[in-house]
Amino acid sequence: MIETIDIARRGIMLIVSSPSGAGKTTLTRNLLDQEENVSLSISVTTRERRASEIDKVHYHFISRRQFEIMRDGGELLEWAEVHGNYYGTPREPVERALEEGRDILFDIDWQGTQQLYEKMRSDVVSVFVLPPTAEELKARLERRAEDSPEIIARRLKNAAEEIPHWEEYDYVLVNRDLDKSFARLRGILTAERLKRVQKPDIQDFVDKLLIDLKKMTP
Repeated sequence: MIETIDIARRGIMLIVSSPSGAGKTTLTRNLLDQEENVSLSISVTTRERRASEIDKVHYHFISRRQFEIMRDGGELLEWAEVHGNYYGTPREPVERALEEGRDILFDIDWQGTQQLYEKMRSDVVSVFVLPPTAEELKARLERRAEDSPEIIARRLKNAAEEIPHWEEYDYVLVNRDLDKSFARLRGILTAERLKRVQKPDIQDFVDKLLIDLKKMTP
């Protein structure tokens, strides 16, 4: 019987950022569906819950006062105010997951990424997703048929402000082909997992391996 041994490692904070329409949502959804050890970071927010949303699944919906207490007490890894509402990433569940060797996926922008860099850079792997062309980005936004021409124009303007930050990321994917981009994203995750194997556990494994080999040697 062949015994398989799992080598312990610390989890990864995997950040995937992109301008709206570049394909980030599809890539991250596929990753969550196909990778067992990856879960999505659930943010806290002060905005009202929508009818389609579930508390503690889509967001942790809390009061403004609760948010301010968490923020001022250092309980958030990153936070931002968007359209008068607060959003943030709780520290405790992320640190617990990392210690247990579980990977956490973050769908945040470059500003949130910078905040995570400041607090936990050694745990972060960041990926920026680019569209193949400006024309294709606009076409994708129009094909979604979710936004008015005014909102699409605003998203394109925002993209022009977000894209220059690609250089601040560990990896960049130009999403010309969704299947190829997804394969590359999974490849990044696999490589980074291997880099984070804990050396003491590897040493214990190697020591046992050498002992067993010596037993086989006359």
